[in-house]
Amino acid sequence: MVPEAKNIKLIECPRDAMQGISAFIPTQDKIDYLNLLLQAGFDVLDFGSFVSPKAIPQMADTREVLAKLELNGNTSLLAIIANFRGAMEASQFDEITYLGYPFSISETFQRRNTNTSIQSSAHLVSDVLELCDKAGKQAVIYLSMAFGNPYGDEWNLEIAEHWVNKLISKGAKIISLSDTTGTATPESISELYGGLSTSHPKVEFGLHLHSTPDSWYEKVDAAYKTGCRRFDSALKGFGGCPMAEDKLTGNIATENLISYLHNHGENLRINSSRFQKAMEFSSRIFA
Repeated sequence: MVPEAKNIKLIECPRDAMQGISAFIPTQDKIDYLNLLLQAGFDVLDFGSFVSPKAIPQMADTREVLAKLELNGNTSLLAIIANFRGAMEASQFDEITYLGYPFSISETFQRRNTNTSIQSSAHLVSDVLELCDKAGKQAVIYLSMAFGNPYGDEWNLEIAEHWVNKLISKGAKIISLSDTTGTATPESISELYGGLSTSHPKVEFGLHLHSTPDSWYEKVDAAYKTGCRRFDSALKGFGGCPMAEDKLTGNIATENLISYLHNHGENLRINSSRFQKAMEFSSRIFA
């Protein structure tokens, strides 16, 4: 039986889709694309990141892009940060509502992704949560490697649950379980998401799923039927973490997710004509 429906929250992730592209996308093209996505009416737009340009060169113009976005009050902005300096900088912008931080339960991936240890990362989460409270922002903690670990570090559901409990004890209120390398199965999605959302009903859990093009449906179906109503996705399924070095997996394609949700009777607040314009423009961005 499908759990009682809650309002769907769609997080469109052009930042995730663009960040791994080696050829620099012209800043004006980013601005035009993001403005089309804002007009489409997503709940949240993961638009850019305040990280080292040496690590992610594609996001070096995030501040310039932000200055030219046409906000309409319907879509909130989320920026990814990787350290406290980035969090401090992002928190200075009134336009940004959410600061997203990738917390990995894989020691190897945490060091690859943010050049720090899990323990140091846990301390940073505390600092970021405190900063968000003071600055009037909301923190979104992404639990990277939530569904598996290809690097040989120990992984099981108990480890994932342990770290979620630790994050919640620090004050995390929004946690997105991330299938960083596309290893999640319908069974593991149902077990982990279902268990955590039942144990912590006051925490907003979401899913940031990566998949191959032929496995998205089973993952979204398991998530939806387990009660997930917060989904990250990207138009045409582009993207995936460049630090994971797996070119076979990308984001869940937004058009597939929207089709699935429509077929299950969800009334989404998406402007179809603006969405189609963004789909067309995406070919220019990801050529």
